[in-house]
Amino acid sequence: MGPPQIIEILKEQEVGLKVSDLCRKHEISDATFYKWKTRYGGLEVSEAKRLKALADENSRLKRLLADAMLDNAALKEIVGKKW
Repeated sequence: MGPPQIIEILKEQEVGLKVSDLCRKHEISDATFYKWKTRYGGLEVSEAKRLKALADENSRLKRLLADAMLDNAALKEIVGKKW
């Protein structure tokens, strides 16, 4: 389930529906609902999409950094063996 759907579920609760009823309706656990509420509570759909995009970009950049660090370590090892 993506952020837009999650936010819609959270808004249903803000209108007055019980958490237990919402969880049953959407087939999620109470723990999942409260985790979503902590993460997405108060956000609009556009903000949640932006948050997801930033998290994806952050993951991609971390992978690129890890690859660059491995390349750097390999090059240092090669240079160290020649001297």
